[in-house]
Order: sequence, then C-alpha cells, then structure tokens
Amino acid sequence: MTACGGGTVAFIWVLGTQYNQIGGFKVDNYTGNLTSIVHSPFSSNGTNPVSIAIKPGGRYVYVVNKGNSTTGGNIALFTVGGDGVLTFQQSYTSRGSNPVWATVDSTGNYLYVLDSLYPDTPAFPNPNGYGDITVFAIASDTGRLQLVPNQQIKDSNQTQLTFFPVGPKPIMMRVASGCLFTVDSGDQTVFPYSVGSSGQLTLTANGTITTGAGNLTSINVSGNYVYLTDAAPTSTSTGGRVLPYTVGTGSSACSLNTLTGGPVDNLPLTSNPVYSMADNKSKSLYVLNRSSLDPNNKTSSVSAFTIDPTSGKLSFLGTGGSPAAGNPYKVGAGPVCMVEDPTNQYVYTSNNIDSTITGQRIDSNTGELRDLARGNTFPTVGQPTCLAISGNVN
Repeated sequence: MTACGGGTVAFIWVLGTQYNQIGGFKVDNYTGNLTSIVHSPFSSNGTNPVSIAIKPGGRYVYVVNKGNSTTGGNIALFTVGGDGVLTFQQSYTSRGSNPVWATVDSTGNYLYVLDSLYPDTPAFPNPNGYGDITVFAIASDTGRLQLVPNQQIKDSNQTQLTFFPVGPKPIMMRVASGCLFTVDSGDQTVFPYSVGSSGQLTLTANGTITTGAGNLTSINVSGNYVYLTDAAPTSTSTGGRVLPYTVGTGSSACSLNTLTGGPVDNLPLTSNPVYSMADNKSKSLYVLNRSSLDPNNKTSSVSAFTIDPTSGKLSFLGTGGSPAAGNPYKVGAGPVCMVEDPTNQYVYTSNNIDSTITGQRIDSNTGELRDLARGNTFPTVGQPTCLAISGNVN
C-alpha cells in the first residue's frame, strides 16, 4: 500500500498586502506539505494586513489591518469553520492609529493591540509621537471584543484613558513571565507593563528599558528568556546581533537583565535580521535574515542558534563553535515571520518579496533544518507579511 500523505495536523493563515488577502493552508502531518484551504484566499476586511493572532482553541482569528493614508486601520474578527475556512464576523477599531501588532494572552481572555500613535488630545497630548496598547476582553462564546479602559492613568480632565501608552514608533510586543514587553524603534528601548487581572496593564517601577541597540527589529520569548534582534552592523558582525535577557522578579519585576556574555553576533555574511522565533521545546532560536553579504549566495536565510537549557545563552547551532553545514538555511526572498507546527516537526516562513512560504523540517535531535520530502516552496497571496498557525479547532 502507498499513500500521498497523512491527515491535517495544523492550519496556516498568511496575510498579503497586495490585494488585502488571507491565504489559508492545511499542513500535512507526514510530509509538512501545504495545500490550500477551500475558498482561500479570504478578504482581510481591511487595508494593509500586517499581524494575525489566534485565540487558544483555534476557533477565532484576529487580523490587524494597519490602514494607509486614506483608510483607517481595524481589527477583523473571523471564525474558523471546518477545514480551516475563515468567515468574517465583525471589525473593531483600536484607540490609537495605525495598529501594527496583536497578541492574545495565554488564557485566551484578552487581546492586546499595538498602535503606532496614541490619540493626541488637549487633555492628554502626544508631542513625542508615542504609541499605545489597546486592550480588549474576548467573549469566550463568540470571540467578540470589548474595550478594557486603563484604570491606572487619567487625563487632565480626570477621565480614564482608553489605552495604555508605550514609547515612540512601537513595532512588536511579547508576553513573558507575567509581563508585556513592547519594542519601540523610535528610541531603541523596550517598554514594560505588568499583566494584571481583568486585562489591566500596570506600569512597573523600573520604567523604560534602554537596550543600547542601533536598529531593533523584533522581540522573542523562550520561557524566562527574552531575545531582541538588532539589525545594526557592529565592528564584529555585519549581520547584527541578538540581545539576550532574563526577566526580573520581585522588586525588579518586568526588568530585563542582560545574560552573562552579553549580545551574540549573528552568523557571518548574514545581514538585516528582522525576526526571531524560539522553537516549542526552547532548544533553538531561529533568526530571519532578509539579506546576505555572501557574493556566492545572495539569498535570504535563517540563522540557527542553540539555547543553553540552564543559562539561556546562545551559541551557533553546530559543533566546535562553528555553524553546522547549511546554517544559515536558505528561505524565500524577504522573510517576515516564522511559525512552528504544534507537533514540533515543521517550521514555515512567510516571504514578502517572492510571495511564497518556505517549509522546513526540524531535526528533533539537533534543531537543524532539513528540506521537506516533497519540496520546500509554496506560492501564497501577494506580498505576504506575517502568518499564524493553529493545531486544532475546538
């Protein structure tokens, strides 16, 4: 007996800005191969989709449409039906303008949306161009959103704010150890909030965290460790660095403490790291590089690092301090985001320039990336941005 593949182990949804679409795919359990979901692509029900978040359980998907100079941004709610089909339900607006990122807390009760600018009003002016986080409570039975006001800060009229301020030009945020960290590209800092009850975000005693980075591009979390990517070239690395931290506790809660050894250089001849992802087992960290300085291999790539299970320190995935053969690993042109399937077998990268998804198999012993059995490249919607994966719908 022979078979072409196995069952569906996960659904992938990838955003595309060319026609404001969402591409839907099924992940084959045995091969990692992607096949289109029926009726895909779906409309993003907005303009310029840039971020996507899934409520735990997989029944509700939230798409952040950033908008443009003529169209405002929104958050589109979709339900997930049989075979991963998306059905639009309703759209919501965040408190600020130009939303850029969204994440759902681990309980699935709250959606955090990151806005480029908070509202500039006479009662609460914004002369420095700060961003904000809009918090929504998620209805467990419908996935619908309800605004959560800021109970800590009031404007000059003594009215509660409807948002939580962060630093200038925020680009991404992650939850780690009861804290929500926002990367602010305007001043190369990280803004921390403590995640409290009822969706409230509480200012910490430590305040804004200075990183010393030259060009922060992303933040990733693995357990109690936080990893920032800095794309600025240094005297020792043209490909930028990874800045590793641990999350403080007690009186230093939500601070970031630099790991012993400090920043780690990216792999040689890589360039412009834009995103990082720790695997589900917290054994490896993968960094997406949009560019290459190798004259013989001008491709985008993934740098792979091993995470020390005791200290969280990074080292090149390989032996004897040298990268393994193939590391960094080739992907499609212009990678943006990366996800791992829930069975820890495969990783997928959305590639903005050539409008593809690159699929690779993870070596369960070493963390090295291998070619899929039936090809690595899958066409998707035009100019893809981020993608998300869900292993079940219940």
